[in-house]
Amino acid sequence: MTTISGKTKSGFTYEGDYEQASAGRILWTATFRRDGGYAGMRHGRLHDMRDVSMTALDDLVKVDIESTWTDAT
Repeated sequence: MTTISGKTKSGFTYEGDYEQASAGRILWTATFRRDGGYAGMRHGRLHDMRDVSMTALDDLVKVDIESTWTDAT
């Protein structure tokens, strides 16, 4: 399991983790906060990540976390 954190363009911070589930599939979870207060939680998955480097994988997970939070309806 890999720990990840960041800040969305809309000002929310997040902390989470991700792990390889099987055959290039990545599962992640993230908890979001705004000014230190709990704002919500999301989870997601990425597919076909088998040949992706660890550095690139971190970036791809962060992009997916951001889009899942900001594109949520």
